[in-house]
Amino acid sequence: MKSIISILFFVLFGYSGFSQIKVEPNCWWVGMKNPGLQIMLHGDDIGGLKPQISYKGVKIKNVIQVENPNYLFIDLNIDARTLPGNFEISLLKDGEIQENVAYELKARRRESSERQSYSPADVIYLITPDRFANGDVGNDVVKGMNEMNIDRSNPNGRHGGDIQGVIDNLDYIKELGFTAVWLMPVLENDQKELSYHGYSITDFYKVDPRFGSNEQYVELSRLCKEKGLKLIIDVVLNHCGSEHWWMSDLPTKDWLNFQENKSFTNHRKTTLHDPHAAEKDSLQLVDGWFVETMPDMNQKNGLMANYLIQNCIWWVEYADLDGIRVDTYSYSDRYFLRSWSSRLMTEYPNLNIVGEEWNEDPAIVSYWQRGKVNYDGYTSSLPSLIDFPLQKAFNDGLIEEDNYNTGFIKPYEMLAKDFLYPEPDDLLIFPDNHDVERLYTQVGKDLDLFKIALTFYLTTRGIPQIFYGTEILLEGTSHGEARSDFPGGWNGDEVNGFIDQGLNEDQKEVKEFLQVLLKWRKANDVVANGKLGHFIPQDGVYVYFRYLESKRVMVILNKNNHPCSLEFSRYSSYIKDAKTGVNVLTGDKVRLQEKLDVAAKTPIVIEFEILK
Repeated sequence: MKSIISILFFVLFGYSGFSQIKVEPNCWWVGMKNPGLQIMLHGDDIGGLKPQISYKGVKIKNVIQVENPNYLFIDLNIDARTLPGNFEISLLKDGEIQENVAYELKARRRESSERQSYSPADVIYLITPDRFANGDVGNDVVKGMNEMNIDRSNPNGRHGGDIQGVIDNLDYIKELGFTAVWLMPVLENDQKELSYHGYSITDFYKVDPRFGSNEQYVELSRLCKEKGLKLIIDVVLNHCGSEHWWMSDLPTKDWLNFQENKSFTNHRKTTLHDPHAAEKDSLQLVDGWFVETMPDMNQKNGLMANYLIQNCIWWVEYADLDGIRVDTYSYSDRYFLRSWSSRLMTEYPNLNIVGEEWNEDPAIVSYWQRGKVNYDGYTSSLPSLIDFPLQKAFNDGLIEEDNYNTGFIKPYEMLAKDFLYPEPDDLLIFPDNHDVERLYTQVGKDLDLFKIALTFYLTTRGIPQIFYGTEILLEGTSHGEARSDFPGGWNGDEVNGFIDQGLNEDQKEVKEFLQVLLKWRKANDVVANGKLGHFIPQDGVYVYFRYLESKRVMVILNKNNHPCSLEFSRYSSYIKDAKTGVNVLTGDKVRLQEKLDVAAKTPIVIEFEILK
């Protein structure tokens, strides 16, 4: 009877036994490629107890006791023929059972290891969940949590958006033409302030109740698949929140970096590669705390490293996820990152993972991509990086006057450095995101330049990501302001961007423009799979091609305040004998063997075929 009650208690509260032993991960799956599993137990004075398991196919390989007697780590081996089911981990003292910890091995989904992920065929919609839509007002305030107040006037406070709000608007996202959804972290952030953004995690296995529940997150994943959308999780490997549950009772003396005397990162990522850098400086980048409320986790500690690796595998399996984005990638220990990426890719060979290396130098960013032959022999299994260098080059070049070293020559020269990347087509590209100024703000609210930028990011090489609200010209500079509420996501909003209620003409025009481009892109394999060929920009006009054997897309970006005349003869190597094409943005027929008059501040996308 006690074991039944124990199981029920575990299911309801995430603990097991009457002493409330915390178990992480709290379940696992049979049939994983790696048969090993490390379980962390936390409870009063359990470190000296001896674990025992009687379940066919599951064996205890090793028991690890640490200096804190409230922790016990158990290494298991799960035979490939093990059947799913429930069992107990008995904890004994002097041969007598002190506690029975309920555990479950779940059946793995068929073909789970071969899941397909996001690719250059996709366009990702990035969402700040707290600012998108409040689908459930019942979770706005959760008693017992540090930050309970809802204040939509405070750019750094909680506004009440949640997972249900995302679920409610999946059709909107799909109808726009997006194929993947990336949510900023939704795990528990029980911080005293600034908890809305999600990057100060206080429980790595629990969705923040102000966003919803674990079960609701799983439901979001299921509904995304039902609607043809992929769901990407945002994970944090470098740091936890200062209010994490383990902070009051750390397992080891080196669970965190600078555990006794906190010290902060220098943010100088070049120190990892600088042959002249002082070792202290490079260590400070990696080991220093990100900010006061984000303690740096020590991945050189094998228990911590395994904890983080298993946690990411757990979420992919548990929620049937389609991809991963990794926050502050290079701030983690590089050898841990190699192990982490290798373990994930071994378990899910087709999974796409994009790392955030916020640096404007492709020599720094490319270091981390899978297949890169590095100067120091470092290897990685990470498929993708966020292309900050291209974002900076294009957005600056778009608003600058064109001269020899300024203007459109900047993105041209940046793309010319693609030789530094093993797979430049797999990079994630973006006009803006949750960490930079809104695109509309960057271009000085110039609608024409804004549309040129959207055209570029949705037609050049890479995997495009668009920030929520870009489609209705949301503005903002600082974090809290740029992550503003999507109008219509809250009851009583006078403007509703989801149904175009109260939008001005510019907002409606941009939404329609983006929708046309997205839907065309979704049906066009040239942009998804084609190569990129570009020409040196001339007089504020940038021309490039996406091409397969017989299909072609020609993109013309004229950012000038005046019209121009384009001679097609310069581009004959790509146009070949094709006579006509179609401007996909207007539906107009274009004659490819004559001059083309291009209006001021106008993008043109021409689709055509050539004879084989």
